Amino acid sequence: MIRAAIVGMGWWGRTLVESVQGASDQIRFVAGATRTVSPEVEAFVKQHGLRLLPDFEAALADKEIDALVLSTPHSMHAAQVIAAAKAGKHVFCEKPFTLTKQEAEDAVAAVKKAGVALGLGYNRRFHPEMNRLRQQIRSGELGMILHVEATMTFPNALFLKPSHWRAHKDETPAGGLTPMGVHAVDGMIDLCGPIDHVYAQSFRRAVEIDADDTTSILFRMKDGMSGYLGTMTATGPGFSFQVFGSKGWVRLEGVTHVAGASSEERRTRLFGNCRFQPVKGELKSWQAETLDLPRVTLDAFATAASGGAPYPISHEEMIHGSAVTEAIVRSAKTGAVERVP
Repeated sequence: MIRAAIVGMGWWGRTLVESVQGASDQIRFVAGATRTVSPEVEAFVKQHGLRLLPDFEAALADKEIDALVLSTPHSMHAAQVIAAAKAGKHVFCEKPFTLTKQEAEDAVAAVKKAGVALGLGYNRRFHPEMNRLRQQIRSGELGMILHVEATMTFPNALFLKPSHWRAHKDETPAGGLTPMGVHAVDGMIDLCGPIDHVYAQSFRRAVEIDADDTTSILFRMKDGMSGYLGTMTATGPGFSFQVFGSKGWVRLEGVTHVAGASSEERRTRLFGNCRFQPVKGELKSWQAETLDLPRVTLDAFATAASGGAPYPISHEEMIHGSAVTEAIVRSAKTGAVERVP
């Protein structure tokens, strides 16, 4: 059983604890640290039997902790992963991994040197529907892949206070890219391979905070297929991911992590309606399995930390995902097509 500390106890950090506490036989949370200790946080740690640590450094030094789970601002990830590795702690990092390729390379180098496991919170990759879609692509059932596209929306930015860390462009560049869109980018990398270049436009229409709310991105993969991703942070919630091939298309729909929704919904309802339309034949429709994706993801991390199967997202994919994020942010600023470094 991996003994973990949660670092960052906002609504998503608490959701991660709720996903495994008392339900997983591979990982449990024994402590937590957060920048802001509120009565809500104090009640939460008491409810889930956690020790409340004074800061991140205390978690690094605690010998009763095997692993750190980071649910912290994106700009802190690289330094925290490196510090955790140097302290001999396995480390699970919420997405996005880092905002630049160099930071990702530095963090991965530290993890490799320390010989600890590294997990990354792209939990949608672990759903059976994504596994099924991956198999359809690799088996040739969809034929030659032409295009992949995704749309991810939620209303969260409409309700953010200016003091919240997500309300600042340096933490959430390109609007909904970092809180939502990077999930779809990871899905494209997983299913279609490395991304060669991107073009992005991102701007603010409706929100009052200093952050974009409408972002659209075009991709070209090294293997030739194209891609599109749209994110909006000031409209109704929704998620769609669709792959088009020369033998048919598959569309997966679901929800996004809407702040204020129940923990159970945020964890288990990420996939819903699914459809497959072959070139020849009738449309097939079905409902996705209800599955606690954060628990599955953390269990996979715990397995790797315990010396079992490696974490399914490779270090190379983690670094490439950060490189793509960096290129998107740069394109949104320059208005030009940007190569992925």
